[in-house]
Amino acid sequence: MSENLFNVLEGHGGVPVKMWTRGVPVEDDAMRQLAQLSRLPIVWPHVAAMPDVHVGIGATVGSVVPTRHAIVPAAVGVDIGCGMIATRTSLTASDLPDNLSGVRSAIEAAVPHGRTSNRSGNHNARDKGAWENAPRAALTAWAGLEQDFGRICAAHGRLKHTNNLNHLGTLGTGNHFVELCLDQQQSVWMMLHSGSRGIGNAIGKHYIELAQADMRNHIANLPHRDLAYFEEGSPHFDQYVFALDWAQRFAKANREIMMVNALAALSKVIPKPFTASEEAVNCHHNYVQKETHFGEQLYVTRKGAVSAQKGQLGIIPGSMGAKSFIVRGLGNPESLCSCSHGAGRVMSRTKAKALISMAQHLADTAHVECRKDEHVIDESPRAYKSIDAVMAAQSDLVEIVHTLRQVVCVKG
Repeated sequence: MSENLFNVLEGHGGVPVKMWTRGVPVEDDAMRQLAQLSRLPIVWPHVAAMPDVHVGIGATVGSVVPTRHAIVPAAVGVDIGCGMIATRTSLTASDLPDNLSGVRSAIEAAVPHGRTSNRSGNHNARDKGAWENAPRAALTAWAGLEQDFGRICAAHGRLKHTNNLNHLGTLGTGNHFVELCLDQQQSVWMMLHSGSRGIGNAIGKHYIELAQADMRNHIANLPHRDLAYFEEGSPHFDQYVFALDWAQRFAKANREIMMVNALAALSKVIPKPFTASEEAVNCHHNYVQKETHFGEQLYVTRKGAVSAQKGQLGIIPGSMGAKSFIVRGLGNPESLCSCSHGAGRVMSRTKAKALISMAQHLADTAHVECRKDEHVIDESPRAYKSIDAVMAAQSDLVEIVHTLRQVVCVKG
């Protein structure tokens, strides 16, 4: 392993914050959030900040938060189980058509995306009559989730009336995407990014509110009210852990369904038969997992970070139009065996819409078959940090196995 590349932020009244951000800009507000996190009495031995770290709701995106006998719901966030799935196919670049618009259209038709309300058009999902209209793959996956979902709803009835089955097998909005990529050997990859959708959002918000209510007598002593937490043995701790695990399973199944549908769509426009089991990775980057670090069992919350245990494969996507990477973890204990989950935003969505011109967006995505309209300006490459700088800053956390470049991108 190469020399550690982190800097240490200290002197703010909490545990150290170890930051893999050399050569990568970090906003002052993100530094403030990291300092607040570090002052929680349950955090130990340090907070790890990845090179894509930026301001988030409650806690910084791109942070790894180890806690003793407690979990902070806002540090997990509301996109529970969000992550990536990628698979290498037996196709090569020469098997693809010169004009990729048909590939993009086929994927858009096969994978419900955008703000979803029904199953017609590009912006589609299931709302009314979900049981009658849900595709077989969604119903099969739901059969393995339904009983435990009933247990969650028995404790918290408001969660029953959410987009649960309706959203299973759908992409969503924002930075969620499906991409067709080429690696350094010109092999074709399918890759997508999504999570637990509406139900994960509902679970996250519900338990953040419950944590604040449970700590109402102590919330004034917290660094920020959003950092309210559940301790082991408290009334809602076990319920939250169960709901978290369920949402993470939902997210994993959601990605698997969409991957199957996207590959099926590709097979309809590519006449050559192909397989898609050469290599596959399915990893969360918004989740909690119990792990042992520095000789102690901890709850490790990765909010916009990927597990990078030694030898473990992961995915670090770049922005729309930039490179992405399949990586292998180096198991660096100082980062709690973690790495970044992407490039990380360098400006807010509002600022991106104000500062990035359509001409710039067209130039930055000229090599990608994707949307070229004002509604995706906030996802344009200039809204994100340099993925090359991000990768350089964490060369002691992961090694690059494959470098991918996007040729098709479907955005929600």
